[in-house]
Amino acid sequence: MKYQPITVSELNTYIKGKIEEDAFLEQVLVKGEISNFKHHYTGHMYFTLKDENCLIKCVMFKTYTNTLNFVPKDGAKVMVLGKVSVFERDGVYQIYVRAMQQEGIGDLYAEYEKLKARLEQEGLFAQEHKKKIPLVPKCIGVLTSNTGAVIRDIINVATRRNPNVYIKLLPVPVQGTGAAQKIVAGIQTMNEQQLADVIILARGGGSLEDLWPFNEEIVARAIYASKIPIISAVGHETDFTIADFVADLRAPTPSAAAELAVPNVAEMKQKIAIQNNRCKQALKKELQYMQLRYEKCMSSKCFQAPLQKINEYRMILDMHVKQIENSIQKSWQQAKTEMLKNITRLDALSPLKTLTRGYAIVQTKQNEVIKSVKQLKTGEEVQLLLEDGKKNAKIL
Repeated sequence: MKYQPITVSELNTYIKGKIEEDAFLEQVLVKGEISNFKHHYTGHMYFTLKDENCLIKCVMFKTYTNTLNFVPKDGAKVMVLGKVSVFERDGVYQIYVRAMQQEGIGDLYAEYEKLKARLEQEGLFAQEHKKKIPLVPKCIGVLTSNTGAVIRDIINVATRRNPNVYIKLLPVPVQGTGAAQKIVAGIQTMNEQQLADVIILARGGGSLEDLWPFNEEIVARAIYASKIPIISAVGHETDFTIADFVADLRAPTPSAAAELAVPNVAEMKQKIAIQNNRCKQALKKELQYMQLRYEKCMSSKCFQAPLQKINEYRMILDMHVKQIENSIQKSWQQAKTEMLKNITRLDALSPLKTLTRGYAIVQTKQNEVIKSVKQLKTGEEVQLLLEDGKKNAKIL
């Protein structure tokens, strides 16, 4: 029997026709767990429906997504109603979903939420425990697979931003059995040997199962215990793992992690130049201001005629001294006049003044003034006080 060769397109068309002839496959109701969910910018939804043993690809066009009463995501258990057909270009059969109803949350996703809630309650996600990323790290430690686009993206971005940055790759498996233990060992090695200033923990996108090592409790506690700051860049921007919440900083992609870890040297030089120019301008303005102040001070009277103010104060002082002298002279003159008046009064009342008019004062030997003849006895000696002296006398 001679076979006639056919093209791949013809074969795929034939298979598609056979499947579409099956009435059972025209409308099937299938339950399973969503994995590797993608909501395209066009509005179409692409995902995988799986159970414990098998999986099947699904697509739900935008026309039907408007009827959903929930937001599909990885780990959700759903029932889908649709038609099984072949996508000829890729040669794969898939379910073209017309309706979808949420049945429950997958076991893996429920475990993820339970661990997340427990670690958050323990404080592993608290902002105050997060370490600051160095401004200009000299060495970047990377924990990821040594193959694939992730490490190439990190190297390309980091070296473009700073050609002098040193990148140390510590290869670790990022999925599968034992990956979590290897990631923990990598973090501990980086810390024990002080291999880097900051660590990037990275891998590409994937399903919840693919990213599961980064949801392991031992990885979360190793990140929390790390003395070196850790940037988590696991999966795509919409993927969140336990590692993202514990890490000191989360990046939406590995490339973004490299941008966050490595400063752009060109931009830093430009900023330094701008700041340098601002400092020069500020210093120039300050010097101009100080020059104006100097010129103003030098033009003031105190610098033009420094002794003028002193001479003015001297004149005022002389005036005050003169006033004090005049006041003292006046007071002295008044006191002298008053004293002369008092002397004149005293002199008028003085008994010696009376003696000048021919009178005498009779005194005993004891200088007692005799005011009455009764005080005198015949033969008693007395003293006569005259204007020009004393003479003794005797009473007859």
